[in-house]
Amino acid sequence: MKLSVTIPLFFLSIILLSCNNKIANKNNDVLKTSLKDSANIETTKGLKNNNQVSNDVYFRATGTEPFWGLEISESLIKLTTIGDSTMTPHTFPVRAMDANVKMYKIQTESNEMTIQIVQSECTNAMSGKVSPYTVTIAYKKNTDEKLTTWQGCGHYITDYRLHDIWVLEKINGNDITKEDFSKEFPIMEINSTTSKFIGFAGCNRMNGSLFSEKELLRFTNIATTKMMCEPANKESEFLKALQSSTTYKIANNRLTLSNPDRELLIFKKID
Repeated sequence: MKLSVTIPLFFLSIILLSCNNKIANKNNDVLKTSLKDSANIETTKGLKNNNQVSNDVYFRATGTEPFWGLEISESLIKLTTIGDSTMTPHTFPVRAMDANVKMYKIQTESNEMTIQIVQSECTNAMSGKVSPYTVTIAYKKNTDEKLTTWQGCGHYITDYRLHDIWVLEKINGNDITKEDFSKEFPIMEINSTTSKFIGFAGCNRMNGSLFSEKELLRFTNIATTKMMCEPANKESEFLKALQSSTTYKIANNRLTLSNPDRELLIFKKID
């Protein structure tokens, strides 16, 4: 009798142990899946944050010997070298009075860095690519005894929001009328990728280039066709205002061009 009771209890124990193992394995699988999903979520968040940072980058530079890269955005200054990356909060540069030279001075608990950006033609030693700015970086971690100096080439990134078709609405504070431009109103298409623009100045076709830095925009190398214009046509006034503009603002589908003296031109986005 004792043997008959012991055997069922023995098998019952095995069955219970097997069930517990299955439950434990299932719980482990659920836990692993949960951890994996959490990791994926964090990775996705990181990618999104990186994309958000890169979207407002307004200056990039690279150098060789050793290879390095620099990004300056509205929020961060990021220096990347082989095997290392340093990110510091954005700071406003000191500007030279008599030349287009900017200097960023950064001091944190872990490092010290000075970035000098000079508007001077620069050729990449490896690729041969020519850039409009020469960049010098002096960098030192607090554990280092002295500064390391690197040199490279850089460029400003034209605001992607300019990339559109714009038709003139106001000139020197006044709404334009058909009496000002009898054929059609001045219109231009800006390509922020190539930093070029084409369009119609009110009487003649026009094209030119953009000179862009942070919060700075100039229309340069403007060329037009040579058609005769009606005496009342304000094309010359428009072209003078376009060439005189130095700053811009984009809001409510409007592009406003100004200089330190006054507001010059207002365009409406039509594309």
